[in-house]
Amino acid sequence: MTAKEAAAVEAAGVEAAVGEPAAPAPDRPLDLVGVGIGPFNLSLAALAQGVPRLRTAFYEQRPDFRWHPGLLIEETTLQVPFLADLVTLADPASPWSFLRYLRERGRLFPFYFAERFHIERAEYDAYCRWVSERLPGLCFGHQVDAVRWNPERALFEVDFTELAPGGEAEALGRTYARNLVLGIGTEPFVPEPLRPLAQTPAVPVVHSADYLAHRDRLVAAEHVTVVGSGQSGAEVFLDLLRRRPAGREGLHWLTRSPAFAPMEYSKLGLEHFTPDYTRYFHALPEQTRDRLVPRQWQLHKAVDQGTLAAVHDELYRRAAELDGGWPDVVLTPGVSVRTAGRLGTTRLELHLTHEEQGERSRLTTDAVVLATGYRERSADGMLAALDPYVRRDSSERPRVDEGHRLVLDPSVTGAVFVQNAARHTHGVGEPDLGLAAHRSARILNSLVGEELYPLPARTAFTSFGLRPAPVPAGLKLEA
Repeated sequence: MTAKEAAAVEAAGVEAAVGEPAAPAPDRPLDLVGVGIGPFNLSLAALAQGVPRLRTAFYEQRPDFRWHPGLLIEETTLQVPFLADLVTLADPASPWSFLRYLRERGRLFPFYFAERFHIERAEYDAYCRWVSERLPGLCFGHQVDAVRWNPERALFEVDFTELAPGGEAEALGRTYARNLVLGIGTEPFVPEPLRPLAQTPAVPVVHSADYLAHRDRLVAAEHVTVVGSGQSGAEVFLDLLRRRPAGREGLHWLTRSPAFAPMEYSKLGLEHFTPDYTRYFHALPEQTRDRLVPRQWQLHKAVDQGTLAAVHDELYRRAAELDGGWPDVVLTPGVSVRTAGRLGTTRLELHLTHEEQGERSRLTTDAVVLATGYRERSADGMLAALDPYVRRDSSERPRVDEGHRLVLDPSVTGAVFVQNAARHTHGVGEPDLGLAAHRSARILNSLVGEELYPLPARTAFTSFGLRPAPVPAGLKLEA
Protein backbone atom coordinates (compact mmCIF):
# COMPACT_ATOMS: atom_id res chain seq x y z
CA MET A 1 0.00 0.00 0.00
CA THR A 2 1.35 3.42 -0.95
CA ALA A 3 1.65 6.30 1.52
CA LYS A 4 -1.19 8.06 -0.29
CA GLU A 5 -3.42 4.98 -0.03
CA ALA A 6 -2.60 4.68 3.67
CA ALA A 7 -3.61 8.29 4.15
CA ALA A 8 -6.83 7.54 2.30
CA VAL A 9 -7.59 4.63 4.62
CA GLU A 10 -6.86 6.77 7.69
CA ALA A 11 -9.10 9.54 6.39
CA ALA A 12 -11.81 7.02 5.54
CA GLY A 13 -12.00 6.01 9.18
CA VAL A 14 -12.69 9.62 10.15
CA GLU A 15 -15.12 10.30 7.32
CA ALA A 16 -17.19 7.23 8.00
CA ALA A 17 -18.03 8.76 11.35
CA VAL A 18 -18.71 12.31 10.22
CA GLY A 19 -20.71 11.37 7.14
CA GLU A 20 -23.62 10.05 9.19
CA PRO A 21 -26.87 12.10 9.30
CA ALA A 22 -26.34 12.62 13.04
CA ALA A 23 -24.36 15.81 12.45
CA PRO A 24 -21.49 16.91 14.67
CA ALA A 25 -22.03 19.43 17.43
CA PRO A 26 -20.75 23.01 17.09
CA ASP A 27 -17.85 22.26 19.42
CA ARG A 28 -16.55 19.71 16.90
CA PRO A 29 -17.50 21.12 13.49
CA LEU A 30 -16.61 19.71 10.11
CA ASP A 31 -13.82 21.34 8.16
CA LEU A 32 -15.84 21.24 4.96
CA VAL A 33 -19.44 20.55 3.99
CA GLY A 34 -20.23 19.97 0.32
CA VAL A 35 -23.68 20.66 -1.11
CA GLY A 36 -24.43 18.49 -4.12
CA ILE A 37 -22.66 15.35 -5.34
CA GLY A 38 -22.01 15.65 -9.04
CA PRO A 39 -18.66 14.86 -10.68
CA PHE A 40 -17.01 18.03 -9.32
CA ASN A 41 -17.84 17.54 -5.64
CA LEU A 42 -17.24 13.81 -6.05
CA SER A 43 -13.75 14.71 -7.28
CA LEU A 44 -13.24 16.93 -4.24
CA ALA A 45 -14.48 14.22 -1.88
CA ALA A 46 -12.19 11.64 -3.47
CA LEU A 47 -9.09 13.84 -3.20
CA ALA A 48 -10.07 14.84 0.34
CA GLN A 49 -9.68 11.18 1.32
CA GLY A 50 -5.94 11.67 0.88
CA VAL A 51 -5.86 14.48 3.45
CA PRO A 52 -5.40 13.11 7.01
CA ARG A 53 -7.55 14.61 9.76
CA LEU A 54 -9.65 16.69 7.33
CA ARG A 55 -13.27 16.18 8.40
CA THR A 56 -15.76 16.45 5.54
CA ALA A 57 -19.29 15.47 4.57
CA PHE A 58 -21.16 15.89 1.29
CA TYR A 59 -24.95 16.08 0.94
CA GLU A 60 -27.08 15.22 -2.10
CA GLN A 61 -30.87 15.10 -2.31
CA ARG A 62 -30.95 12.35 -4.93
CA PRO A 63 -30.91 8.76 -3.60
CA ASP A 64 -27.74 7.86 -5.51
CA PHE A 65 -25.27 9.17 -8.09
CA ARG A 66 -26.51 9.61 -11.65
CA TRP A 67 -24.74 11.56 -14.40
CA HIS A 68 -27.00 12.80 -17.22
CA PRO A 69 -28.98 9.52 -17.38
CA GLY A 70 -31.21 10.81 -20.20
CA LEU A 71 -28.21 11.22 -22.51
CA LEU A 72 -26.39 7.92 -22.02
CA ILE A 73 -27.13 7.02 -25.63
CA GLU A 74 -25.38 3.90 -26.89
CA GLU A 75 -21.82 4.55 -28.14
CA THR A 76 -21.77 8.25 -27.21
CA THR A 77 -18.44 9.24 -25.68
CA LEU A 78 -17.02 11.90 -23.39
CA GLN A 79 -15.52 14.90 -25.14
CA VAL A 80 -12.48 14.73 -22.85
CA PRO A 81 -9.90 11.92 -22.53
CA PHE A 82 -10.23 9.30 -19.79
CA LEU A 83 -7.41 11.06 -17.90
CA ALA A 84 -10.02 13.70 -17.03
CA ASP A 85 -11.41 11.39 -14.38
CA LEU A 86 -12.11 12.53 -10.82
CA VAL A 87 -8.52 12.55 -9.57
CA THR A 88 -5.75 11.67 -12.04
CA LEU A 89 -4.70 15.15 -13.19
CA ALA A 90 -4.05 16.09 -9.56
CA ASP A 91 -3.04 12.72 -8.09
CA PRO A 92 -2.25 9.91 -10.58
CA ALA A 93 -1.62 7.52 -7.67
CA SER A 94 -5.09 7.98 -6.18
CA PRO A 95 -7.09 4.83 -5.37
CA TRP A 96 -10.11 6.53 -7.00
CA SER A 97 -8.76 6.77 -10.57
CA PHE A 98 -10.49 5.39 -13.67
CA LEU A 99 -7.62 2.96 -14.22
CA ARG A 100 -8.07 1.65 -10.65
CA TYR A 101 -11.77 1.19 -11.43
CA LEU A 102 -10.86 -0.86 -14.52
CA ARG A 103 -8.47 -2.99 -12.49
CA GLU A 104 -11.16 -3.63 -9.88
CA ARG A 105 -13.49 -4.70 -12.71
CA GLY A 106 -10.86 -6.91 -14.36
CA ARG A 107 -10.88 -4.84 -17.55
CA LEU A 108 -7.40 -3.29 -17.69
CA PHE A 109 -6.17 -5.52 -20.51
CA PRO A 110 -9.35 -5.19 -22.62
CA PHE A 111 -9.12 -1.40 -22.20
CA TYR A 112 -5.44 -1.50 -23.15
CA PHE A 113 -6.19 -3.33 -26.39
CA ALA A 114 -9.27 -1.24 -27.14
CA GLU A 115 -7.00 1.84 -27.41
CA ARG A 116 -9.79 4.19 -26.38
CA PHE A 117 -8.68 7.64 -25.28
CA HIS A 118 -12.31 8.81 -25.09
CA ILE A 119 -14.52 6.46 -23.12
CA GLU A 120 -18.27 6.02 -23.46
CA ARG A 121 -20.50 8.18 -21.30
CA ALA A 122 -22.17 5.15 -19.78
CA GLU A 123 -18.79 3.86 -18.61
CA TYR A 124 -17.90 7.23 -17.08
CA ASP A 125 -21.24 7.17 -15.24
CA ALA A 126 -20.53 3.64 -14.00
CA TYR A 127 -17.04 4.70 -12.83
CA CYS A 128 -18.43 7.66 -10.87
CA ARG A 129 -21.06 5.43 -9.28
CA TRP A 130 -18.32 2.96 -8.31
CA VAL A 131 -16.53 5.80 -6.49
CA SER A 132 -19.72 7.14 -4.91
CA GLU A 133 -20.70 3.71 -3.54
CA ARG A 134 -17.32 3.20 -1.86
CA LEU A 135 -16.29 6.65 -0.74
CA PRO A 136 -17.20 7.38 2.90
CA GLY A 137 -18.73 10.67 3.98
CA LEU A 138 -21.28 10.95 1.13
CA CYS A 139 -24.84 11.48 2.32
CA PHE A 140 -27.31 10.75 -0.45
CA GLY A 141 -31.00 11.33 0.21
CA HIS A 142 -30.20 14.54 2.12
CA GLN A 143 -31.63 17.84 0.92
CA VAL A 144 -29.85 20.97 2.15
CA ASP A 145 -32.55 23.53 2.95
CA ALA A 146 -30.68 26.53 4.34
CA VAL A 147 -27.20 27.78 5.08
CA ARG A 148 -26.43 30.52 7.62
CA TRP A 149 -23.34 32.16 9.03
CA ASN A 150 -23.24 32.14 12.83
CA PRO A 151 -20.94 35.04 13.81
CA GLU A 152 -20.82 34.05 17.49
CA ARG A 153 -19.50 30.59 16.70
CA ALA A 154 -17.69 31.63 13.50
CA LEU A 155 -19.27 28.64 11.78
CA PHE A 156 -21.72 27.87 9.01
CA GLU A 157 -24.97 26.24 10.08
CA VAL A 158 -26.35 23.85 7.47
CA ASP A 159 -29.96 22.69 7.84
CA PHE A 160 -30.97 19.59 5.91
CA THR A 161 -33.88 17.19 5.45
CA GLU A 162 -33.28 13.48 5.33
CA LEU A 163 -35.44 11.99 2.58
CA ALA A 164 -37.11 8.61 2.36
CA PRO A 165 -36.50 6.49 -0.78
CA GLY A 166 -39.68 7.94 -2.31
CA GLY A 167 -38.53 11.50 -1.68
CA GLU A 168 -40.72 12.22 1.36
CA ALA A 169 -39.25 14.10 4.30
CA GLU A 170 -38.17 11.67 7.01
CA ALA A 171 -36.08 13.68 9.49
CA LEU A 172 -34.54 17.10 9.97
CA GLY A 173 -30.95 17.77 10.92
CA ARG A 174 -28.29 20.43 11.29
CA THR A 175 -24.56 20.30 10.85
CA TYR A 176 -21.80 22.85 11.51
CA ALA A 177 -18.83 23.55 9.25
CA ARG A 178 -15.93 25.94 9.00
CA ASN A 179 -16.18 26.02 5.20
CA LEU A 180 -18.62 25.15 2.43
CA VAL A 181 -18.38 24.09 -1.19
CA LEU A 182 -21.38 24.43 -3.49
CA GLY A 183 -21.60 21.89 -6.28
CA ILE A 184 -25.31 21.91 -7.10
CA GLY A 185 -24.68 21.85 -10.84
CA THR A 186 -26.86 23.03 -13.68
CA GLU A 187 -30.42 22.46 -14.82
CA PRO A 188 -31.99 22.11 -18.29
CA PHE A 189 -32.79 25.41 -19.97
CA VAL A 190 -36.08 25.75 -21.87
CA PRO A 191 -36.47 28.88 -24.02
CA GLU A 192 -39.38 31.13 -23.09
CA PRO A 193 -41.46 30.48 -26.27
CA LEU A 194 -41.53 26.75 -25.55
CA ARG A 195 -42.01 26.71 -21.78
CA PRO A 196 -45.84 26.47 -21.82
CA LEU A 197 -45.64 23.56 -24.25
CA ALA A 198 -42.93 21.74 -22.32
CA GLN A 199 -45.09 21.86 -19.19
CA THR A 200 -48.02 20.08 -20.90
CA PRO A 201 -47.52 16.33 -21.50
CA ALA A 202 -50.17 15.83 -24.25
CA VAL A 203 -47.69 16.47 -27.07
CA PRO A 204 -44.05 15.58 -26.39
CA VAL A 205 -41.85 18.64 -25.94
CA VAL A 206 -38.89 17.32 -23.97
CA HIS A 207 -35.45 18.57 -23.09
CA SER A 208 -32.57 16.46 -24.36
CA ALA A 209 -31.67 15.79 -20.70
CA ASP A 210 -34.75 13.51 -20.61
CA TYR A 211 -34.30 12.06 -24.09
CA LEU A 212 -33.91 8.36 -23.27
CA ALA A 213 -37.01 8.33 -21.07
CA HIS A 214 -39.07 9.53 -24.07
CA ARG A 215 -37.17 7.90 -26.94
CA ASP A 216 -39.78 5.28 -27.82
CA ARG A 217 -42.49 7.92 -28.03
CA LEU A 218 -40.30 10.18 -30.15
CA VAL A 219 -39.34 7.38 -32.52
CA ALA A 220 -43.03 6.58 -32.99
CA ALA A 221 -43.97 10.22 -33.77
CA GLU A 222 -44.56 10.99 -37.46
CA HIS A 223 -42.42 14.14 -37.44
CA VAL A 224 -39.83 15.27 -34.87
CA THR A 225 -38.01 18.59 -34.61
CA VAL A 226 -34.70 18.90 -32.78
CA VAL A 227 -33.86 22.44 -31.64
CA GLY A 228 -30.21 23.20 -30.84
CA SER A 229 -26.93 22.26 -32.48
CA GLY A 230 -24.61 21.48 -29.61
CA GLN A 231 -23.25 18.00 -28.93
CA SER A 232 -26.49 16.82 -27.29
CA GLY A 233 -28.59 18.02 -30.23
CA ALA A 234 -26.34 16.22 -32.71
CA GLU A 235 -26.39 12.99 -30.71
CA VAL A 236 -30.18 13.04 -30.34
CA PHE A 237 -30.67 13.82 -34.04
CA LEU A 238 -28.30 11.02 -35.07
CA ASP A 239 -29.96 8.51 -32.76
CA LEU A 240 -33.44 9.35 -34.11
CA LEU A 241 -32.17 9.25 -37.69
CA ARG A 242 -30.75 5.76 -37.25
CA ARG A 243 -34.04 4.49 -35.81
CA ARG A 244 -36.38 5.74 -38.55
CA PRO A 245 -37.02 4.17 -41.99
CA ALA A 246 -35.19 5.51 -45.06
CA GLY A 247 -37.27 8.00 -47.01
CA ARG A 248 -39.72 8.42 -44.12
CA GLU A 249 -37.45 9.95 -41.50
CA GLY A 250 -39.64 12.99 -40.80
CA LEU A 251 -36.84 14.90 -39.05
CA HIS A 252 -36.07 18.62 -38.86
CA TRP A 253 -32.96 19.97 -37.13
CA LEU A 254 -32.90 23.68 -36.30
CA THR A 255 -30.29 25.89 -34.68
CA ARG A 256 -29.73 29.60 -34.06
CA SER A 257 -26.03 29.09 -34.71
CA PRO A 258 -24.84 30.16 -38.17
CA ALA A 259 -23.70 26.61 -39.01
CA PHE A 260 -23.65 23.02 -37.79
CA ALA A 261 -20.11 23.74 -36.75
CA PRO A 262 -17.36 21.46 -35.43
CA MET A 263 -15.96 21.88 -31.96
CA GLU A 264 -12.57 23.56 -31.78
CA TYR A 265 -10.46 20.54 -31.00
CA SER A 266 -6.97 21.48 -32.14
CA LYS A 267 -4.25 20.89 -29.58
CA LEU A 268 -3.53 24.60 -29.15
CA GLY A 269 -7.22 25.44 -29.16
CA LEU A 270 -7.74 23.05 -26.25
CA GLU A 271 -5.33 25.12 -24.19
CA HIS A 272 -8.33 27.35 -23.42
CA PHE A 273 -9.23 24.57 -20.97
CA THR A 274 -6.06 24.87 -18.91
CA PRO A 275 -5.45 26.55 -15.54
CA ASP A 276 -3.22 29.03 -17.42
CA TYR A 277 -6.15 30.31 -19.45
CA THR A 278 -8.43 30.35 -16.40
CA ARG A 279 -5.97 32.63 -14.58
CA TYR A 280 -5.68 34.89 -17.64
CA PHE A 281 -9.47 35.11 -18.05
CA HIS A 282 -10.10 35.85 -14.38
CA ALA A 283 -7.65 38.78 -14.48
CA LEU A 284 -9.52 40.46 -17.36
CA PRO A 285 -11.98 43.31 -16.68
CA GLU A 286 -15.57 42.21 -16.11
CA GLN A 287 -16.85 43.86 -19.30
CA THR A 288 -14.15 42.15 -21.38
CA ARG A 289 -15.03 38.74 -19.92
CA ASP A 290 -18.71 39.27 -20.71
CA ARG A 291 -17.92 40.12 -24.33
CA LEU A 292 -15.51 37.22 -24.70
CA VAL A 293 -17.60 34.22 -23.57
CA PRO A 294 -20.30 34.42 -26.31
CA ARG A 295 -17.61 34.72 -28.99
CA GLN A 296 -16.05 31.44 -27.83
CA TRP A 297 -19.09 29.29 -28.61
CA GLN A 298 -17.13 26.88 -30.82
CA LEU A 299 -14.98 25.99 -27.84
CA HIS A 300 -17.88 24.55 -25.88
CA LYS A 301 -21.21 24.71 -27.76
CA ALA A 302 -20.35 23.14 -31.11
CA VAL A 303 -20.26 19.46 -32.14
CA ASP A 304 -17.52 16.87 -32.13
CA GLN A 305 -16.23 16.33 -35.67
CA GLY A 306 -16.80 12.57 -35.44
CA THR A 307 -20.49 13.09 -34.63
CA LEU A 308 -20.94 15.49 -37.54
CA ALA A 309 -19.23 12.98 -39.82
CA ALA A 310 -21.51 10.20 -38.56
CA VAL A 311 -24.58 12.34 -39.34
CA HIS A 312 -23.36 13.01 -42.87
CA ASP A 313 -22.40 9.36 -43.40
CA GLU A 314 -25.87 8.21 -42.33
CA LEU A 315 -27.57 10.73 -44.61
CA TYR A 316 -25.32 9.72 -47.52
CA ARG A 317 -26.03 6.04 -46.94
CA ARG A 318 -29.76 6.70 -46.99
CA ALA A 319 -29.53 8.81 -50.13
CA ALA A 320 -27.72 5.94 -51.85
CA GLU A 321 -30.30 3.47 -50.59
CA LEU A 322 -33.06 5.67 -52.01
CA ASP A 323 -31.32 5.55 -55.44
CA GLY A 324 -31.56 9.20 -56.38
CA GLY A 325 -34.02 10.27 -53.70
CA TRP A 326 -33.24 12.31 -50.64
CA PRO A 327 -33.95 11.43 -47.01
CA ASP A 328 -36.96 13.22 -45.50
CA VAL A 329 -34.64 15.35 -43.38
CA VAL A 330 -34.18 19.12 -43.13
CA LEU A 331 -31.16 20.73 -41.43
CA THR A 332 -31.46 24.51 -41.09
CA PRO A 333 -28.91 26.72 -39.28
CA GLY A 334 -29.41 30.41 -38.53
CA VAL A 335 -33.01 29.91 -37.39
CA SER A 336 -34.62 30.88 -34.08
CA VAL A 337 -38.00 29.88 -32.65
CA ARG A 338 -39.91 33.12 -32.20
CA THR A 339 -43.12 31.67 -30.72
CA ALA A 340 -44.82 28.29 -30.56
CA GLY A 341 -48.33 26.98 -30.08
CA ARG A 342 -50.59 23.97 -30.35
CA LEU A 343 -52.28 22.99 -33.58
CA GLY A 344 -55.31 20.97 -32.57
CA THR A 345 -54.68 18.38 -29.89
CA THR A 346 -51.82 16.38 -31.37
CA ARG A 347 -49.52 18.77 -33.25
CA LEU A 348 -47.33 21.79 -32.63
CA GLU A 349 -46.60 24.85 -34.70
CA LEU A 350 -43.25 26.61 -34.42
CA HIS A 351 -42.93 30.17 -35.71
CA LEU A 352 -39.43 30.58 -37.09
CA THR A 353 -37.20 33.49 -38.06
CA HIS A 354 -34.19 33.14 -40.33
CA GLU A 355 -31.68 35.66 -39.05
CA GLU A 356 -29.68 36.25 -42.24
CA GLN A 357 -32.60 36.29 -44.68
CA GLY A 358 -34.92 38.18 -42.37
CA GLU A 359 -37.64 35.68 -43.39
CA ARG A 360 -40.35 34.17 -41.23
CA SER A 361 -42.07 30.82 -41.64
CA ARG A 362 -44.04 28.16 -39.77
CA LEU A 363 -43.15 24.56 -39.07
CA THR A 364 -45.71 21.93 -38.09
CA THR A 365 -44.38 18.99 -36.10
CA ASP A 366 -45.53 16.17 -33.82
CA ALA A 367 -42.78 16.35 -31.22
CA VAL A 368 -39.90 18.61 -30.20
CA VAL A 369 -36.60 17.80 -28.52
CA LEU A 370 -34.97 20.84 -26.94
CA ALA A 371 -31.20 20.54 -27.03
CA THR A 372 -31.01 24.06 -25.66
CA GLY A 373 -28.35 23.58 -23.03
CA TYR A 374 -28.20 24.17 -19.31
CA ARG A 375 -28.12 27.07 -16.89
CA GLU A 376 -26.54 27.29 -13.46
CA ARG A 377 -29.01 26.04 -10.86
CA SER A 378 -30.10 28.81 -8.54
CA ALA A 379 -29.09 28.54 -4.90
CA ASP A 380 -30.81 31.78 -3.88
CA GLY A 381 -33.34 30.11 -1.59
CA MET A 382 -30.82 27.93 0.18
CA LEU A 383 -28.34 30.82 0.54
CA ALA A 384 -30.87 33.55 1.35
CA ALA A 385 -29.40 34.10 4.82
CA LEU A 386 -25.92 34.57 3.31
CA ASP A 387 -27.04 37.07 0.68
CA PRO A 388 -26.21 40.19 2.77
CA TYR A 389 -22.60 38.96 2.98
CA VAL A 390 -22.15 38.20 -0.74
CA ARG A 391 -20.33 40.80 -2.84
CA ARG A 392 -21.66 41.19 -6.39
CA ASP A 393 -20.48 42.58 -9.72
CA SER A 394 -22.17 45.24 -11.85
CA SER A 395 -24.60 42.63 -13.23
CA GLU A 396 -25.56 41.46 -9.71
CA ARG A 397 -23.73 38.16 -10.12
CA PRO A 398 -21.70 36.85 -7.18
CA ARG A 399 -18.05 37.79 -7.35
CA VAL A 400 -15.77 34.75 -7.26
CA ASP A 401 -12.07 35.07 -6.56
CA GLU A 402 -9.37 33.25 -8.52
CA GLY A 403 -9.33 30.46 -5.93
CA HIS A 404 -13.03 29.65 -6.57
CA ARG A 405 -14.30 31.33 -3.39
CA LEU A 406 -17.29 33.62 -3.18
CA VAL A 407 -16.15 37.11 -2.24
CA LEU A 408 -17.86 37.69 1.11
CA ASP A 409 -17.95 40.42 3.72
CA PRO A 410 -14.74 40.28 5.80
CA SER A 411 -16.80 39.47 8.90
CA VAL A 412 -17.34 35.97 7.47
CA THR A 413 -14.16 34.12 8.30
CA GLY A 414 -15.22 30.85 6.65
CA ALA A 415 -14.92 30.24 2.90
CA VAL A 416 -17.68 29.33 0.44
CA PHE A 417 -16.20 27.64 -2.63
CA VAL A 418 -18.20 27.15 -5.83
CA GLN A 419 -17.97 24.45 -8.49
CA ASN A 420 -19.28 25.00 -12.04
CA ALA A 421 -21.02 28.23 -11.10
CA ALA A 422 -18.53 30.88 -12.20
CA ARG A 423 -18.26 30.95 -15.99
CA HIS A 424 -18.61 34.74 -15.78
CA THR A 425 -15.35 34.90 -13.77
CA HIS A 426 -13.45 31.75 -14.81
CA GLY A 427 -14.39 31.30 -18.47
CA VAL A 428 -15.37 28.45 -20.75
CA GLY A 429 -13.33 25.88 -18.82
CA GLU A 430 -15.51 26.21 -15.71
CA PRO A 431 -17.79 23.22 -16.53
CA ASP A 432 -15.03 21.16 -18.19
CA LEU A 433 -14.37 17.78 -16.58
CA GLY A 434 -10.69 18.12 -17.40
CA LEU A 435 -10.29 20.88 -14.81
CA ALA A 436 -12.17 19.08 -12.02
CA ALA A 437 -9.19 17.48 -10.28
CA HIS A 438 -7.07 20.63 -10.53
CA ARG A 439 -9.82 22.79 -9.01
CA SER A 440 -10.40 20.24 -6.24
CA ALA A 441 -6.68 20.28 -5.44
CA ARG A 442 -6.70 24.09 -5.35
CA ILE A 443 -9.59 24.06 -2.89
CA LEU A 444 -7.97 21.47 -0.63
CA ASN A 445 -4.59 23.23 -0.66
CA SER A 446 -6.35 26.44 0.32
CA LEU A 447 -8.27 24.73 3.12
CA VAL A 448 -5.24 23.25 4.83
CA GLY A 449 -2.87 26.12 4.05
CA GLU A 450 -0.17 23.95 2.52
CA GLU A 451 0.69 22.31 -0.78
CA LEU A 452 -0.82 18.86 -0.31
CA TYR A 453 -1.26 18.46 -4.04
CA PRO A 454 1.54 20.11 -6.04
CA LEU A 455 0.14 22.15 -8.93
CA PRO A 456 2.07 22.86 -12.13
CA ALA A 457 3.37 26.37 -12.62
CA ARG A 458 2.60 26.18 -16.33
CA THR A 459 0.01 24.14 -18.24
CA ALA A 460 -0.08 25.65 -21.76
CA PHE A 461 2.38 26.50 -24.51
CA THR A 462 0.23 29.54 -25.33
CA SER A 463 0.92 32.83 -23.57
CA PHE A 464 -2.55 34.35 -23.42
CA GLY A 465 -1.50 37.93 -22.71
CA LEU A 466 1.42 40.30 -23.05
CA ARG A 467 1.99 40.08 -19.33
CA PRO A 468 1.47 36.97 -17.18
CA ALA A 469 -1.70 36.71 -15.14
CA PRO A 470 -1.05 37.41 -11.44
CA VAL A 471 -0.61 34.40 -9.21
CA PRO A 472 -2.69 34.89 -6.03
CA ALA A 473 -0.84 35.36 -2.76
CA GLY A 474 -0.47 32.13 -0.83
CA LEU A 475 -0.75 29.86 -3.85
CA LYS A 476 2.25 27.53 -4.07
CA LEU A 477 2.96 26.26 -7.54
CA GLU A 478 5.18 23.37 -8.56
CA ALA A 479 8.09 24.60 -10.67
